[in-house]
Amino acid sequence: MTSFATLLYKELLRFWKVSFQTVAAPVLTAMLYLVIFAQALEGRVDVYENVSYTSFLLPGLVMMSVLQNSFANSSSSLIQSKITGNIVFILLPPISYFQFFWAYVLASVVRGVVVGAGVLAVTAWFVELRLVAPLWTLAFALLGAALLGSLGLIAGIWAEKFDQLAGFQNFVIMPLTFLSGVFYSIHSLPPFWQRLSHANPFFYMIDGFRYGFFGVSDVPPLASLAVVGVSFALVCGATLWLLKSGYRLRG
Repeated sequence: MTSFATLLYKELLRFWKVSFQTVAAPVLTAMLYLVIFAQALEGRVDVYENVSYTSFLLPGLVMMSVLQNSFANSSSSLIQSKITGNIVFILLPPISYFQFFWAYVLASVVRGVVVGAGVLAVTAWFVELRLVAPLWTLAFALLGAALLGSLGLIAGIWAEKFDQLAGFQNFVIMPLTFLSGVFYSIHSLPPFWQRLSHANPFFYMIDGFRYGFFGVSDVPPLASLAVVGVSFALVCGATLWLLKSGYRLRG
C-alpha cells in the first residue's frame, strides 16, 4: 500500500498547500449565497412546515459546496498532471488503476467534507440548526463527495485542455447542482419541472442530506440513498474502465 498512501498524501497535500484558494474561497462564496438569498427570499418561498427559508437553505449550500469541491479536486489535479506532463510519474510506479482511483477519490472526499464543514461552521450562526439524523447526513455527504470525485476523474481523463474541463463544469456540473433543489423545494415547482428534477441525481444527494437536519424531505431517504448508490456504482465502473484502458492517459 506504499504507492497508494504516497499518491493519496500527494493529493491531500496538493489542495491543503493552497487552502486559502481551495477551502477558504468556497466557504466565503457559500456565505455570500446565504446572506443574499436569505435576505431576498426569507418569507417569500414556501419550504417545509415550521422550517424557515434560511434554515432550509443552509444544508443545501453545505452539500453544494461538498459536491462542487469534490469534483474540482480530482478533475483539476488530473488535467494539470496531463498538461504539465508529470502524469508519467504517477503512471510509471507500480500502482494499480484501482489504487489510483481510490487515492484521487478519497482526497476529493476529504476536500469536499472539509469545505462543507467550514461552510457549516461559518454560516451556522445565522440560524439555529439541529441534526435530527446525523448518520443520514454523513452518509449522503460521503457518498455524494465520492460520486463527484469519481465524476471529476472522468472529466479529467476526457479533457485535454483547461477550457474543455471548464466546459464540462459549466455545462454539466453547474446546471445539475443549481437545479437540484439547493435554493427551493421541488414541491413549489410545476409538475413538469418536478418530474425533470427527479431525473437529476444531484437532487437526491441534496434532499437526502437535508433530511438529516430536519427529518423531512421531498423523497424518502432510502429511495434517495438507493439512487445515489446506483449512480456512484455506475460512475465508479465507468471510471475504473477508463483507467484500466489508459484512455487519454498513456498516449
